[in-house]
Formats: sequence, structure tokens, C-alpha cells
Amino acid sequence: MSTKPETQEYRLDLVKWSIILAIIAGGIYANSYYAVVEPIYRALVGLAMAGLVVTIMLQTEKGAAVWSLAREARVEIRKVVWPTPQETSQTTVIVVLVVIFVALILWALDSGLSWSVQNVIG
Repeated sequence: MSTKPETQEYRLDLVKWSIILAIIAGGIYANSYYAVVEPIYRALVGLAMAGLVVTIMLQTEKGAAVWSLAREARVEIRKVVWPTPQETSQTTVIVVLVVIFVALILWALDSGLSWSVQNVIG
């Protein structure tokens, strides 16, 4: 049992999600039914329907939570200190050199084991 009181705003979430599913299903059906119509018009109608779906989604509890998360993520991204181009290129060179070094070690191990097995087998 939830101790959180249910607000009036989120009581109709099931109805809203049902409407969203109906719009999506109707859009899929209409897109195939009107296949002979120019693709640009179908795309525009699809974008309008997507906008309507997103608008309805944002009115639900889960949609509001996702929107809040997106806003908080945007704030956190602004706090990130991005590397300079010089740091990026230096790190890239180091990674490439380490990959080549590890590849050479694996090649040497593979060649050595292959040589050993060939000598044992004959």
C-alpha cells in the first residue's frame, strides 16, 4: 500500500496512456492505409501525432518524472569540464599505442602457443 497520497492530476494516468496507445496504433494503421499519399504529408502528420503523444505523456506522472530527469541531466551536463583538443589528441594517441602494444603481446602469445602445439603434435 502506498503512503503517498494520489493527487487529482495523476488519477487519470491509465486513461491518458490508453489514449496515447490508441493514437500510436491509429497512426501506424493510417500510415499503412494511406501509403499512396506523398511521404512528406504522412511524415508531417506523423510529427504532429508525435507532438500530441509527447504532450499527453508529459501530463502523466511518469512523463513528468522523465521531464524532470531530463532537466536535471541538462543542469549536470553544464557542470562537466570537457577536455581541451590537446588533451583529447594526447589521450587518443596513448590509447592507440596501448592497443597496439596489447595486440603485439597477444600476437606473440598466440604465435608462441601455436609453435609449441605444432612441435608437440609433430
